Amino acid sequence: MLNLVHLKVLAAVARHESVTEAARELHYSQPSVSHHLSRLEAATGVKLVQRVGRGIRLTPEGRLLANRAIEIVGRVDAATSELAAQVGLRTGRVRLAANASPLSTIVPKAAMALDQAHPGLELILIERHPVEALQMLRQGEIDVALIFQYAHAPVEEEGFRLVHIGDDPIHLVSRRPDDSIANHRHSAWIGGCKRCQNELVTLCRQEGFTPRIASLSDDMVVVQALVAAGKGVTTLPGLALQAHRRPDIHTTELTNHTRRLYAATYGDPPDPPATIALIQALQDSAR
Repeated sequence: MLNLVHLKVLAAVARHESVTEAARELHYSQPSVSHHLSRLEAATGVKLVQRVGRGIRLTPEGRLLANRAIEIVGRVDAATSELAAQVGLRTGRVRLAANASPLSTIVPKAAMALDQAHPGLELILIERHPVEALQMLRQGEIDVALIFQYAHAPVEEEGFRLVHIGDDPIHLVSRRPDDSIANHRHSAWIGGCKRCQNELVTLCRQEGFTPRIASLSDDMVVVQALVAAGKGVTTLPGLALQAHRRPDIHTTELTNHTRRLYAATYGDPPDPPATIALIQALQDSAR
């Protein structure tokens, strides 16, 4: 029996003639795309894809099924859009988990936009760090996890689908203007959550030293108070400084160092209309 998800994967592969590009479009990993193709071949009993050098091409049977898959997927997407338009998202619920900095900046803007566009839609907000948010997402306790990733961090494990929301610059927070990480090889440092602390260590090691982490807090208010009191230096993302900024500290943007914000969903597409509306609102508010 044909599976709609498998057909979506085949249609994407046919459009791009590339597993890599199909994975990027679908927000899947490459092994996941290959797995879906193998399952579809097992279900149909025919070879659908051939290896050609480092690339792939569809077999005649694969091209035949792909043409039908594109038509079927298009009709399903159209039906979903028509139903959403008919219902108008007059009712429903969508649950979002995010950490403090986006939850106090871009999320309220998105919430206001949702209220105006879909006043009957209930938005439930929960403060969680990315690891906890993803666990809640996997367990079905939320619908969207707004997470961040640093450039040096590994990608999320298979099963999560990520939509890029925006980039958040990283700043050195100290008591000196126009400062640099290299100036603080002997300073005390203030660490945050595990992801942030790992990135802090990476940035310092790029400057030739390992930071001496003397304090731990992931509260943007506490961290800035400690810096102002001379108890150390730290790094904070731009959204955290947008949410709260003490006048007695200095911030220096670290060029070429950002963290990327993603809206993560879990399971097979398509997402419910309420989830799609929330993600779009998040993208709009992050611009």
